[in-house]
Amino acid sequence: MASQADHAPAPTPPRSAAPVPVPAGHVRAVDWRQFELAEQRHAWNALAQCASEPNPFFESWYLLPALRAHDPHGTVRLLRFEIDGDLAGLLPIRREPRYYRWPIPQLTTWIHGNCFLGAPLVAAGLERPFWRALLDWADQAPGLALFLHLPHLPLGCPLHTALADVLDEQHRTAGLVHVEQRAMLQSRLPSDAYFEAALSGKKRKELRRQFARLSELGEVTLTRSRGDEHLARWTEDFLALEHSGWKGGAGSALASHQTTTRLFHEALAGAASHGRLERLTLALDDEPIAMLASFVTPPGAFSFKTAFDERYARYSPGVLLQRENLVMLDDPLIRWCDSCAAADHPMIDHIWRERRAIGRLSIAIGGSLRRTLFRQLLKAELGRNPAGVTP
Repeated sequence: MASQADHAPAPTPPRSAAPVPVPAGHVRAVDWRQFELAEQRHAWNALAQCASEPNPFFESWYLLPALRAHDPHGTVRLLRFEIDGDLAGLLPIRREPRYYRWPIPQLTTWIHGNCFLGAPLVAAGLERPFWRALLDWADQAPGLALFLHLPHLPLGCPLHTALADVLDEQHRTAGLVHVEQRAMLQSRLPSDAYFEAALSGKKRKELRRQFARLSELGEVTLTRSRGDEHLARWTEDFLALEHSGWKGGAGSALASHQTTTRLFHEALAGAASHGRLERLTLALDDEPIAMLASFVTPPGAFSFKTAFDERYARYSPGVLLQRENLVMLDDPLIRWCDSCAAADHPMIDHIWRERRAIGRLSIAIGGSLRRTLFRQLLKAELGRNPAGVTP
């Protein structure tokens, strides 16, 4: 005989929650000077705290001083990605009449000589809506630009993956026209173990010997600071130290130009006021002989500027300083550090063994004729090895 339970109705499966639609949002191009207002900077700073990919060079305390120094007439525009009136993405952009050495107009991320990453600030989870809105804006307002160019974009991160997905869904032509691998620090090893794994026993012994010989000249000290103690003096010492070397002779030191001198002062002060600055100093009898300024933007960090006294080159003060900088690995808030160095850097590449892929992407915009011309240009640039948006 069947039990009562045999005739009981089957339980109704719970309803799955309906997916929450992501608002489309839209992009506006605005004069960057609007962000000098405190209310606008507050929204910008809040965006930086929740950004999908950290980029200190596009945070308010760095980008605004850079724009004041390099774009006093306001030719750069800030693309504001907004959802329900709230700032959810930001990218500096400019219309350029040339594409590197060719007279081809383009829309491009604004990058200057002391900006080492071109990742837009986008609220985490909104990467695809951001790219859709940006591309829609570029389609509607291309001006004379033949295409959109995104330099210094980190590859393999959620921002890049979302862009690839959007380009695929829109069947939009794009090309990865350049890739470089720069040194990165990313490991679960503690700093001491990483140092032993990265450098041979012979090299570690040589560094110990150099430190001992340097110590024979006077008292050697290593200091680290994440505050603003004596920041003005430290900044002046750094500028003088960098200018005393080959960069000063070549006219490429920060102190060689008023614009970069002012930018360095304002950027370090701004980073310190936002808790983003770390300073590291190797000194001999209280005189700095190697210095490093880094931007700390959890979960990442960026080595911004370093300098050393070339009179002590035989003791490798820059390498000794980087040995101490490996302590970044022991910070629970930091998962990786970007060297911001050129590919194949002769010093840092031998200490930091991981690599970060940085690319330049060109993307079709506008109507059919413009896109046809762009495809021909892209084909010519890539030659017989066309690339997509993945390395």
